[in-house]
Amino acid sequence: MVLQSKAQMDSPLTHATLRAIRRILRATDRSGGKLFAATGLTTSQFLVLQEIDRRGEVTPSALAAALQFGQATITNIADRLASTGLLTRQRSVRDKRQVIMSITDAGRAALGRAPDVLHERFRDRFEALPTWEQAMLLAALERVGVLLDASDIDAAPLIETGAIDRTGGTRS
Repeated sequence: MVLQSKAQMDSPLTHATLRAIRRILRATDRSGGKLFAATGLTTSQFLVLQEIDRRGEVTPSALAAALQFGQATITNIADRLASTGLLTRQRSVRDKRQVIMSITDAGRAALGRAPDVLHERFRDRFEALPTWEQAMLLAALERVGVLLDASDIDAAPLIETGAIDRTGGTRS
């Protein structure tokens, strides 16, 4: 009698589902790698710069709320972006307790070098779907999260693997 591994006993639907999850993970890594190669930015750093550029000037708390990132995450990302000259921070004239962030010309140039970002492509295509299909996809993905014991993991609404405030320099 030949013993089969658990993987060999998986159903065709299990194999197809695992392949689909793997393709999503690989697309995420590939997109992040292209972005980093072109700009030196992680996806989260790109989104922070992009939101600052969109708003002109913004406080860290307003930025955290807009991107649904934690305040500490925004601070860490802003520290890195400021240290590389992509954004500036200064005290508000009206309220010295507030810090105002602005994008620099170098930051705009980095945004201009960015390839198509997977997060934005997904958002545009997803929002074009009928509401019932959006809800169906959300329910299926939430269920996959439960199956992977990932439902208690805090995650920002962006397509990126790993910590969203990791340092630049190497891709994980």
